[in-house]
Amino acid sequence: MKNAEIIIIGGGVIGASVAYHLTARGAKDVLLLEREAAQGFGSTGKATGGVRAQFETDINIKMSLYSIELFENFKELTDTDCGYEPRGYLFFATDDTQFDRLKRNVEKQKSLGVKGVEFVDAQTISEIVRGLNCDDIVGGTFGARDGFINPLGVLEGFTRKAIENGAQIQFETEVFSIKTASGKVKSVSTNEGEIECETVVLCAGAWARSIAQTAGINLPVEPLKRQIVWAKSENNLQENLPMVIDLGSGFHFRPAKDSLTEILFAYPDQDETPSFDTNFDESFIPKVYERAKHRAAFLYETKVVRERCRAGLYENTPDHHAILGGCAIENLYFANGFSGHGVMHSPAAGRAITEIILDGEAKFLDVSCLSLARFATGKLLHETAFI
Repeated sequence: MKNAEIIIIGGGVIGASVAYHLTARGAKDVLLLEREAAQGFGSTGKATGGVRAQFETDINIKMSLYSIELFENFKELTDTDCGYEPRGYLFFATDDTQFDRLKRNVEKQKSLGVKGVEFVDAQTISEIVRGLNCDDIVGGTFGARDGFINPLGVLEGFTRKAIENGAQIQFETEVFSIKTASGKVKSVSTNEGEIECETVVLCAGAWARSIAQTAGINLPVEPLKRQIVWAKSENNLQENLPMVIDLGSGFHFRPAKDSLTEILFAYPDQDETPSFDTNFDESFIPKVYERAKHRAAFLYETKVVRERCRAGLYENTPDHHAILGGCAIENLYFANGFSGHGVMHSPAAGRAITEIILDGEAKFLDVSCLSLARFATGKLLHETAFI
């Protein structure tokens, strides 16, 4: 029977970050299990690659602050370029209630140390994004340090450095169950046989719930499809176009990386119900373009690049915040439920779980509000800037 001291289930960006942070602290016997033949086939490879500090809750803001700083220094830390590009995030509101909420959020963000975030009026928004229909826009907020990263670059950097530091990764290994004895982790059962271990970190994203159930833990994470329409303009888009988000509808768009003509559209389709379906649905295209037509001609006049449209899975929790920490089973830990923010919060999540495992608590940042126990006590969090 194989064995490892620490097993990480899931080789996506969260699992890779956990492996990186554990080995950076000196852990050597770390085994990362990935069910596919290579990394990046799950939610990480389908992500839009945004990173922002413009959130409502303290914990999301603080996780972003730590993560953005790490992304700024990613090349130095991992010898890999994560593509961090601070083009900014522009949120806009179409009624006073939304705008008041954005203004309250900005005040909190500033109080917690976010730099470069500010209120903007409709006129300023029209200058930031030329050609945008601002007739119904009341105002918004712009965060200059927010921007874009390359999800697969982040995944590669964390993985490469973790392996250099002594971690191992095993591909085509699907975990069927977590076995326990006397209330403590004992081993994991896989298609490659049983692997004994002392500690398990479950980082299986949208697929985590069924694995947690094998250990008798109810992990409130459910999969929800999110789709991206990839389009191309006949004319060049403006340079330095930011991520642009309609707070009311969730419709948002961003330029494709290293392209002046390609653009990505998305929005949270209310017709979607929880499922593991990752097939792109053609009926999503007209829904997106209906919103694009109202907002700007340069959006609506683009042509769909169907072969690049894609669908991935959010791993949602009831309050759209992550689950970080342990549970009733000794040495079983979770880093799940990021609800669309996994790539951007992967640095903070990896360090938090590492400190919880090695030190008993996350000392660089109090993440106790993200514990699994909050769902039993009813202490749920509230985030309005969820897209």
